[in-house]
Amino acid sequence: MSRSLKLSRLRDIGFAKWDPIGLLAEGGIWDHKPFANEYDPYLLEAAGRLQEDGTLESVVEFLMEIERDHMGLGLKATSRQRAEATATAIQAYLDNADGSD
Repeated sequence: MSRSLKLSRLRDIGFAKWDPIGLLAEGGIWDHKPFANEYDPYLLEAAGRLQEDGTLESVVEFLMEIERDHMGLGLKATSRQRAEATATAIQAYLDNADGSD
C-alpha cells in the first residue's frame, strides 16, 4: 500500500548512506544546502519501487545504474555497499513508519 513519504527522511538516508557525488562532508547536514534536493528523484523512485513490492536487489541495481550511467560516475569499489545500505535503510523506514512521519 502506497503512502506519503517524508522527503526529509529520505534525504537523511540518501546523504548518510549513498551520496555518490560526495556533496556532503562527513558528519555534515544537508538541510539548507543548495544541493539538498540533488538526489530527490532517485530516492523517491527507490522508495516507490519498494512500496510497489520491488525487491531490495532491484533497488540496489537501480541506484547503481543511476550512479554509473545517469550521473556518468562509473562504479566505485563502494558503489554496491552504499546502494545496499541505502535500499536497506529506505526499506526499514517504510517498514517502521506509522504514517505520521
